[in-house]
Amino acid sequence: MIRDTSRQDTVIAAPSGQKTRRRALLLGGAVLLLVASAGLLKTWRGSEHSVSAARLRIAEVGRGTLVRDAAVNGRIVAAVSPTLFSTAPATVTLKVHAGDTVKKGDVLAVLESPDLSDALKKEQASYQELVAEVERQQILARKQKLLAQREADTAEIDRISANRTLERYNSVSNEGVVAKIDYQKAKDAVVAADIRAKHTAQAAELEKDNVSLELKTKSAQLERQKLSLANAQRRVDELTVRAPVDGFIGTLSVPNRSVVQANAALMTLVDLSQLEVELEVPETYVNDLGLGMGAEIAVAGVQTTGKLSALSPEVVKNQVLARVRFNGRQPDGLRQNQRVTARLLIDEKPNVLMLQRGPFVESEGGRFAYLVRDGVAVRTPIKMGATSVSSVEILGGLKQGDKVVISGTETFENAARVSINQ
Repeated sequence: MIRDTSRQDTVIAAPSGQKTRRRALLLGGAVLLLVASAGLLKTWRGSEHSVSAARLRIAEVGRGTLVRDAAVNGRIVAAVSPTLFSTAPATVTLKVHAGDTVKKGDVLAVLESPDLSDALKKEQASYQELVAEVERQQILARKQKLLAQREADTAEIDRISANRTLERYNSVSNEGVVAKIDYQKAKDAVVAADIRAKHTAQAAELEKDNVSLELKTKSAQLERQKLSLANAQRRVDELTVRAPVDGFIGTLSVPNRSVVQANAALMTLVDLSQLEVELEVPETYVNDLGLGMGAEIAVAGVQTTGKLSALSPEVVKNQVLARVRFNGRQPDGLRQNQRVTARLLIDEKPNVLMLQRGPFVESEGGRFAYLVRDGVAVRTPIKMGATSVSSVEILGGLKQGDKVVISGTETFENAARVSINQ
């Protein structure tokens, strides 16, 4: 039985010089280890913390074009979204339901108002009465004009007859056939006939002017009544509520067959053919915003552009509402109140010293940054300028090519030096 291989092993002597070489290698490795340890010990002695590099994000300072922008959230809203109101106290009969698609001119609701219907009938009766009055006045005017003209014609005939009598007297006056007194009477009759004809003609003209004025007054009353009738008719026509634009019914504010007061909201109509983006902008950006400013909009995975078209004059919960209108054709498939994200392009600064943005901007207030040198993050005062969503402008404290810890400094506790372990 073989218990082990001890009897088969043979000790071989080492070659000459191998022990010396091994001792030299060991001694060199020990020296290198001692030097490296001394360097690390020197670095650790100057640092207050030690952090793994895997927990940090480091970016390099460079030059480029900084686009000042603001990332905001918003929603899709209708540019045209009219609310329809009741024009008078009435009973409402709804002809549509919420969500129904309608065309311009479609009947949406019918209002029943007995008061307006009665008022329209009264205006119609008054109008017909004035029409008859005007026609009667026209007949009367023609009659009075005829009477005045008849009197004028009669006076003219009398004048002509008096002149002829005087002419006959003149033809025989030299022969002594006519008495002088009769001749004088004939001359007086001519004068009287001339005066009467003149006055009658003037009276006829005045009578014509008078009847024309009375007819004009009646016609003006008719026109006024016509306007009153048109207004009453308009108010009755408004009892039939029609769609002012193409769209769909957003909300119904009243139930069917309910009694509403004047100016009560009935429903909201949404026009999906004209949509805009309503953005909630923090008030800190308001002073930098202006109408016509560009915007990049991301909705349903689609990127599009627009321009700032309106800005609210009031601040609500530290935010200001802004409206952005799409450039050109709006994307397909948009829905009312659909959430979107947008980027407002405030300003563009070319050839500036810039650094990728990170949590250090907020944690250090933009006054300090950790500059990486020889594996150590050194807390360095800096001066920042304009900021954007992705980058910040560096005005002082850093130079191009510097590497800065932009994320993960929350564990540094504002230490002056922090070692970074690879």
